[in-house]
Amino acid sequence: MPAVHCLIEPLGFELDDRRLKRAGLDYRDTVNIRVYRSMHEFTQTMRPLRLFACSTKGRNLYSNVRFSAGDAFLFGPETRGLPVQMIANQPPERRLRIPMVVDSRSMNLANAVAIVLFEAWRQCGFSGAFDPSLRG
Repeated sequence: MPAVHCLIEPLGFELDDRRLKRAGLDYRDTVNIRVYRSMHEFTQTMRPLRLFACSTKGRNLYSNVRFSAGDAFLFGPETRGLPVQMIANQPPERRLRIPMVVDSRSMNLANAVAIVLFEAWRQCGFSGAFDPSLRG
């Protein structure tokens, strides 16, 4: 099953084509993006297997978790991260962090998402990835 990229409002950016193209997302028509009005709507609609809160306040390293297809990941805005209550709603083992250099405040959001999601995808055998051996 292809990945679904879910965004939960309020968003700190616009999803119009002009802005996405400018950001380099020229493959937008091949990406399954869904926008939800609230966290409640997201969880009721998507019903993730497990939900992980990714935060500098997490205690569990993302690399110590065995991910499964159906897991979902929450990332907050770069400027303030996830709301404290959203982090607190997850069990401690589902509060993930990426190791950083001492005295680093935070990491670029796109980089953080890429690190965690690529590890989860790797653990799931890169399901859905292009296989060059299938080329004719």
